[in-house]
Amino acid sequence: MRKCLTSLFLAAGLALAGAAHAAYPDKPVRLIVPWAPGGSTDAIARAIAQRMGATMEQSVVVDNRSGASGQIGTDAAAKAAPDGYTIAIVELPHAIQPAVVAKLPYDLLRDFTPVSLVGTSPLVLFATPGEFQAGGMRGFVQRAKSAPAQLSIAHSGAGSSSHLAAEVLAAKAGFRYVAVPYRGSAPALTDVAAGTVAGHFATLASGSSLYGSGRLAPLMVTGPARLAALPHVPTAREAGIEGMDFQQWWAVVAPATTPAPVIERLRTEIAAALAHPATRERLGTLGIALEGSTSGELRAFLRSEVERWGAIARQAGIQPE
Repeated sequence: MRKCLTSLFLAAGLALAGAAHAAYPDKPVRLIVPWAPGGSTDAIARAIAQRMGATMEQSVVVDNRSGASGQIGTDAAAKAAPDGYTIAIVELPHAIQPAVVAKLPYDLLRDFTPVSLVGTSPLVLFATPGEFQAGGMRGFVQRAKSAPAQLSIAHSGAGSSSHLAAEVLAAKAGFRYVAVPYRGSAPALTDVAAGTVAGHFATLASGSSLYGSGRLAPLMVTGPARLAALPHVPTAREAGIEGMDFQQWWAVVAPATTPAPVIERLRTEIAAALAHPATRERLGTLGIALEGSTSGELRAFLRSEVERWGAIARQAGIQPE
């Protein structure tokens, strides 16, 4: 009798869990963006949230939680209930953080369940027009070498992707520079346009407005191929700089132990959002290639990125702080 009752309770529990998952979502879903509004990550989040909300018949609300180089919003996502009603966007800087931040409040690989890759985009080295011509990477390097430690390159915080990209460039091209920290790409690019600093690595999405008005000169792109939106701008390899074949990326994750059926529902909805013509048009003009994945594929990708950027940080001599 006891065994029968135990079996009945177990079966009832599984049935209730299955029903709960089947009903998901029955309230709005929160999508945390660990940066301020206006950047490329925010643009991606709002584009996919709009489509997901339409097909899931529940609002997907973008929640911008900026601060501490993305740590505040990411930590909030890691500590949220693992029920599928809080998800977050992570990106390349999250894979860099373990190598440059001594005490992170979360672990990217342990505290999250991967949902899906969302997209990739090369970084663009934007420089001050007038001083540098679009595509004129060789002139930028020559200027740096002729005036050691006088050329300034802005970055979005110690250990950010823009910081490490500048470090890799200086090491590969053989020059020194002055690193100038900013709170994000928007103020950094504004100062590049004004000539306060010479350059900054950012996505085309971040620099599209200033570039469109002729206030930025794109010198080169990282990644394996030229951007369709910048056909005249060479890749780093074409500019004679090896070892800069990397890209910015974005992915959606959920708190660890979020049920597998919920993760699969989210992955399916993201895939549909990425395939929608309006999403592809909206983000394609920003130089973002939309790419989905399975949860397992994203888990392997995140692990490889953490290992890769850890090695790059060590080679650049950056110590965790």
